[in-house]
Amino acid sequence: MTIKIVCVGKLKEKYFKAAIAEYAKRLSRFTKFSIVEVADEKAPEKLSAAQMDQVMGTEGDRILGKIKDKEYVIALAIKGRQRPSEVFAQELKDLATYGHSDVTFVIGGSLGLSPAVLQRANDQLSFGQLTLPHQLMRVVLSEQIYRAFMINEGSPYHK
Repeated sequence: MTIKIVCVGKLKEKYFKAAIAEYAKRLSRFTKFSIVEVADEKAPEKLSAAQMDQVMGTEGDRILGKIKDKEYVIALAIKGRQRPSEVFAQELKDLATYGHSDVTFVIGGSLGLSPAVLQRANDQLSFGQLTLPHQLMRVVLSEQIYRAFMINEGSPYHK
């Protein structure tokens, strides 16, 4: 199985980079894991609805440019489906079992994901209605992917 996270913006904080590096190292025994960053679109603080759509559209095009046709795409979205870690683990296992060996997670920028990205997604995952910085979301998602592999292995890590 290959797992990729496509996300908007560069990871700047050293502590986030260190956490991602740790989970990438842990995941290396289970899967090929990578993070692909696309540039965020510079925008003023106050945006009109049309400007917001334009920013999300531009970032969305960049995201879609990093996704191949064969990849199973899971978009992180507040309106996505929440699930317990055990269910998430089973879903990842089922994807690998039933021919979806390339799984791509997508984390949008500060404005969220464009309709085109959400339409391309095979599934939407939510970590709840809290708003988290998208840089922190990379760490949370990486940990949950690692947790899923540990659950599927029967390891006590997840308890």
